[in-house]
Amino acid sequence: MQNAPVKDLIEISDFEKLDIRVGTIIEVAEVEKSKKLMKLTVDFGAHQRSILAGIKQERENPFEIKGKQALFVVNLPEQKMAGEVSQGMLFDIGYADKLTPRLAIPETPMPNGSRAG
Repeated sequence: MQNAPVKDLIEISDFEKLDIRVGTIIEVAEVEKSKKLMKLTVDFGAHQRSILAGIKQERENPFEIKGKQALFVVNLPEQKMAGEVSQGMLFDIGYADKLTPRLAIPETPMPNGSRAG
């Protein structure tokens, strides 16, 4: 496997700007106008969000992640894609290395909304 190159150095203050939280994927739905996107409804404890993820073609069964906890970036501006609005980003592992992406998950269940970092 050829790993993606390490990105340029950043300041710790840049990293601290990211708000990465644990959420439970409570619903997975197809985005009809997209060949890549799936719509995830994610429970972050105090609220739920709709997050679009480009996992439709990356997984044999993209619905299999329903009920799983994962990490999400929650402080990105809302983004409209394929007629839907995304309120964050799935934080997964492998895509940059041309591997089948996998969820970044806590090692044991954590309260929804718990912050990473």
